Amino acid sequence: MDLFKKEENIFSVTQITNSVKRLLENSFGNVKVVGEISNFKPHFSGHWYFTLKDASAQISCTMWKSANARVRFTLEDGMKIVVSGNLSVYPPRGTYQIDVHSMQADGVGELQAAFERLKARLADEGLFNQELKKSIPTLPKKIGIVTAIDSAAFKDMVSVAQRRYPLVELFVASSRVQGEGAAENIAKNIKLLDSRGDLDVIIIGRGGGSLEDLWAFNEEIVARTIFEAKTPIISGVGHEIDFTIADFVADLRAPTPTASMELATPNKDDILNYLENYFEESTSIINSIISSFKDKISDLIISYGFKSHNHILNNNIQNLDNYLFRIENGLNNKIQKKMSELEIKSNIISSFNTDNILKRGFSLVKQDNVVISRGESFDFDKKTKIKFYDKEIEIK
Repeated sequence: MDLFKKEENIFSVTQITNSVKRLLENSFGNVKVVGEISNFKPHFSGHWYFTLKDASAQISCTMWKSANARVRFTLEDGMKIVVSGNLSVYPPRGTYQIDVHSMQADGVGELQAAFERLKARLADEGLFNQELKKSIPTLPKKIGIVTAIDSAAFKDMVSVAQRRYPLVELFVASSRVQGEGAAENIAKNIKLLDSRGDLDVIIIGRGGGSLEDLWAFNEEIVARTIFEAKTPIISGVGHEIDFTIADFVADLRAPTPTASMELATPNKDDILNYLENYFEESTSIINSIISSFKDKISDLIISYGFKSHNHILNNNIQNLDNYLFRIENGLNNKIQKKMSELEIKSNIISSFNTDNILKRGFSLVKQDNVVISRGESFDFDKKTKIKFYDKEIEIK
């Protein structure tokens, strides 16, 4: 009878493993564990497998693709992290593991360390090489912008473009610039604008923030997308003291989003001053050349060899005066023509000023702070703002 009872307590491997599995999962439903990453292996399926260890022990971890898509930094062996998840058992091996739901770097210091590791690796690959950087065009016709369209940074960039160089066209790819999926969204929009093939430069940027806030611009996917783009790219992320991986890969780094638009556009006042100085200097040089030839001719006329041929010289002098008169008239006409062209171009530039357009009797219709340029885009159910030159009214 005792022998029979003993045999009743014999369990199969599956039974004991399942019992341990239930016990662990019920006892440790949701845990947070800090440790150092080891043996990190991203599977081709998108799932992650790695070991979390400290000085005395280690535990296996899995993180499914649906969960790791929310991780904002690049995992590397040696990085210290905090994971949240459930403790479970993997029956085929009889080992326990953590099914990780989320993770974060163990403090700002670890994020900075991850930044330095990625920066060093990309630098070794040549992504920061100065000789590979593309030049920024002096007089761009079309500029692409990758940023949040409802941000203060975007409004500042548009304002700078209108003030400095209103002839330029702006093409905006509104992007998430912070949080889950921001890096992938930024990279997608850079590719979208770059694929147009008609943009002179692309600006990527956002306002200032913490290291975590700016982290999307430190992701490897953004860095490689910038490096592979055929269109020159200016990075204007954060404030002057903020540096991101995007800054190092971009063809030009601006200290702020506002400064990025200033670097991308010329100042119309400088252009007009240059043209005015050019015409003044050209006129002075031409008058100096004419005066020099006059002096040489006068010296020849009063020389001994010409005295016996005064009647011939007088005729030639008169002909010469006629030629000089025609030259001066031609030059004056040409200068007047250029000045007229300059005035026309100046008027064209001024005509793009929104206030001047509104002053002539036009108005802007906006819904949800977006200008309605076509009747088919007008929504009668939305609040409407109409901006006149002197004020703005709202129609409900």
